[in-house]
This record gives sequence, C-alpha cells and structure tokens, in this order.
Amino acid sequence: MSVQPNAFFLDTPGGPRFCQLYSAQGSIPRGMVLYVHPFTEEMNKSRRMAALQARALCAAGYTVLQFDLHGCGDSSGDFGDATWQGWVDDTVFAGQWLKAKSSAPLWLWGLRAGCLLAVEAAKSLGPCDLLFWAPTPSGKPLLQQFLRLKAAGDMVGGQAKVIMEGLRQQLAAGHAVEIAGYALSRGMAQGLEQAALIPLAHVRRVVWLELSTRPDASLTPVAVSTIAGWREAGVTLQPQIVNGPAFWQTTEIEEAPALIAATVASMSTPVDAVRDQATSLDMVT
Repeated sequence: MSVQPNAFFLDTPGGPRFCQLYSAQGSIPRGMVLYVHPFTEEMNKSRRMAALQARALCAAGYTVLQFDLHGCGDSSGDFGDATWQGWVDDTVFAGQWLKAKSSAPLWLWGLRAGCLLAVEAAKSLGPCDLLFWAPTPSGKPLLQQFLRLKAAGDMVGGQAKVIMEGLRQQLAAGHAVEIAGYALSRGMAQGLEQAALIPLAHVRRVVWLELSTRPDASLTPVAVSTIAGWREAGVTLQPQIVNGPAFWQTTEIEEAPALIAATVASMSTPVDAVRDQATSLDMVT
C-alpha cells in the first residue's frame, strides 16, 4: 500500500509553511530526514522524485519532512519578499521541529540550491548528517544562470553583458527584478551569491550523489576540490555518480530510479564501513 503523507501547516516565526510528513514504518525511526527543495522551477520539476524518495525512505525506516519555503508552493508569503536568510531560518525551524519528535539521527537532504541551504541551517542544528543530490558547490553560478534567463529573453544584438549588468545594478539598488515569472529580491540574490558548501566539522557524514546518463561521467574539478575540503575537515564523505537524467531541468517530469535506490543504500551503510572505503575519490556508476 502506498504511504500517504500527513499534510499540515507549520507555524514558523515567518508565517505558515506547508509541510508533508512521511512517518517511518516501524516503531522506532532510523533517522529523521528534512528535505530542502531547490530554487524556482527546479522545485516544481523535482516534486515527483522528492515524493518517490520520501516514500522509499519511509519504507526503509526513516521519517521524512518535506516543506515549502517562504513564497514557494503552498506556503505563505510572496516569492518576491523572500530572502536567503529567511529561507535559512525556515530550514532551521523545520529541523528543530523534526528533532523534537525523535532522538534519531537528523539528516538534512538538499537538492541543488537546497544543499546550500542545508549547510547554512546545519550551523544552527548541531550534529547531523547531510544528503546532497546534485549539489551546487557555490551559489554564484546558480544566480548567474538564473539572471541569464532574463538576459536571453531580452537580448537583442548581443547585448547580454549590458542586460546582465543592468540587472545587477537594479539588485544593488534594492530593486527586485522579474525573471521567468519570479520576482528576485536583493536579499535573495545576495544570499544565494554568497552561499557555499563550506565544510562543517560537526557534520558526521555527507552522502554526495550526482546524476549522469554518460557511462564515463566524472565529478567536476570544483566538486572534487569541495569534497577534499570536507574530508580534510574530518567529515566522512560518500561520493557517487548514479545513472539517470537531470530531472530538475527536463521538459517532461522524469524519474531516476537508480538515484532512489542509491540514496537508501548509502544512508543505510554504517558510517564505520564508509570510513574504511573513503580513501579515494573513485566513483561508482
């Protein structure tokens, strides 16, 4: 029988946030998992995969909380009023709420920009584990990519640079800019641009999963460097490349079944066994 989540609104200091709670099968949860969704349309494209993964984790004994950040999905507020720090505060509040329900290990599960938010929130949540799906090591390229959507739409005669500079000047002056139906505030743009996967020594382990349909895929140099930094900080890290589409950017809603299986398997591996294996950056495809 398919697991159905309990839907409710969590009253945060910033307003009600829409949540779906998947309770673990079994009397004692193996872990408490908070899903932090990605940025703008990537969130909508990822909803099905997030729900499928939540159900798989639930069956494996984990309780999973999915919630919509300020101005996203069914949560209160307008996207144009949301700031990066406000999203971090939302994530911390949801994590604390989840921790209060059980003493089981806390996992923060991010997708793309959600990984950046998870790391920021982890600073305030104490010992926890991190699950990264296709993480962006820093927010600056993501912001650049988002601004280019506007530049591409308005570009005439190779004026992309001029348009990009104009957008940045508007944001610097405190004005929101409209891009692909989203009003991007200065507080959101600045926070995203400065966010990075900076190592946190109190994080116990990081499961880092990338997707590719190429059999010869490898991690980017930036990802390799970021992973090395986390390991130097003493964090146990499990990197793996899994076969599947980049479902957060495909035209049609797509699934990546191998990612779901790899996520459950990685999280279920005892951390001592991971330490024994974590001597190189060899990837499994």
